[in-house]
Amino acid sequence: MTIKEVQNEIMRLKKENDICILAHSYEAREILEVADFTGDSYALSKMAKTAPNKTVLMCGVRFMAETVKMLSPEKRVILSNPIACCPMAEQFDKEIITQMKEMYPDYTVVAYINTTAELKTVCDVCVTSSSAVQIVNKIENKNILFIPDCNLGAFVAKQCPDKNIKLVHGGCPVHAAVTRKQAEDAKKLHPNAELLVHPECQPQVAELADYIGSTSGIMNYAVKSDKKEFIIGTENSIAEHLQYQCPDKKFYLLSKSLICENMKSTTLIDVLNCCRGNGGEEIELSPETITQAVKCIDKMIELGG
Repeated sequence: MTIKEVQNEIMRLKKENDICILAHSYEAREILEVADFTGDSYALSKMAKTAPNKTVLMCGVRFMAETVKMLSPEKRVILSNPIACCPMAEQFDKEIITQMKEMYPDYTVVAYINTTAELKTVCDVCVTSSSAVQIVNKIENKNILFIPDCNLGAFVAKQCPDKNIKLVHGGCPVHAAVTRKQAEDAKKLHPNAELLVHPECQPQVAELADYIGSTSGIMNYAVKSDKKEFIIGTENSIAEHLQYQCPDKKFYLLSKSLICENMKSTTLIDVLNCCRGNGGEEIELSPETITQAVKCIDKMIELGG
């Protein structure tokens, strides 16, 4: 089968089987083309909640599928590839954070949405990379324990000087691996390009950027800007997607190593098999886990509105 034939079969099957396909922006182009919704993790979860379909297929990583299940417990949620996890989301477990809460009882625990459902059960509020600054500023408590990404946390701390933010040593290994020298070299190679980076990058990289923001923020900035050249400091697929969206502009990679292997583990054939009913993994969460974990999501919605 050609790619187009596979895509056509997916389109037929998802209608026949009442499936809503969600695809994170880091997925391959051929997967985005068959998705009902594309975007970042939280945007996809909200879209899943409003979709009328009884089954949701998440083309992304496990914590994203868990978040969909938490917000839409009545729906059948399928993760397109069972091995697609997020190293950052799994860096800390419930026991470790429970111990930290005991060490810092007067701190509000703020969790990046890139965390497991189990970990969210012991957190006070979730944030996304685009809403973190706004939400932390709205928290009444001055003392904040920010988990798990210390780079995003450092970015938030810089924007919220009135808060006492304690960080833990965690984060995205892909974004954190980018060095200042790579950023400097990219700017020398493309002197007319603006550098757009994700706050999961190290602070010494971010401080060289013309814009720091979430995946959707980076994409929106590049699309709306009157500039013509950009160095993209997040997952490399974003540069490719932007090139399709803005053929009159040029997009360069900050690092050829900015590749999320877990996102790339999902293939178009995986999506096809899931639509056929013989692929992926159904996400199961206990009612107790959903009840406890969704509280920090609800708080995020309250403060981020």
